[in-house]
Amino acid sequence: MNRLEVGKINNTHGLHGEVKVLAWTDSPDTFESIKRVYASINNEEITLTVKRVKYQKNNLIIKFNELESIEEAERLKGAVLTADREMLPPLPEGVYYIVDLIGCRVFDENNIELGTLADVFRAGAGNVYTVKRKGKSDLLLPANEETIISINTESEKIQIRVPEGLEDE
Repeated sequence: MNRLEVGKINNTHGLHGEVKVLAWTDSPDTFESIKRVYASINNEEITLTVKRVKYQKNNLIIKFNELESIEEAERLKGAVLTADREMLPPLPEGVYYIVDLIGCRVFDENNIELGTLADVFRAGAGNVYTVKRKGKSDLLLPANEETIISINTESEKIQIRVPEGLEDE
């Protein structure tokens, strides 16, 4: 996927077209390296150029060149923001975009296919992988060093060590 979801416009801020954005990136300062995002609203895609980024509690306050008034900003409330993958900073070793993991086939340490990665969600201190299995309930796995043996997004393969107690579920 060439574009990745990076946040959502929650509200307006002030009278001059600034918006409050909830960042969906691991680090909100990622927005400082993004020069352009796309907002989809009512089946229309709008290109927005980042002019300035400020921080406020759990939100970012972003000024886009294309938004000059509260009325212009108002119509983008609720819009999901996407960015071209090449606009985003490189990921550290062993870190992946969730979109690149979804759909990967999941194998155990004996190379037996368990199913397909269907979702990644946050629970407590870390992420949890949801593996869809044929004829069985979903397998929920902690995404940690003890469980994950290897990830190869190019071959769409994840090899895991099934935690004790989950083997026969």
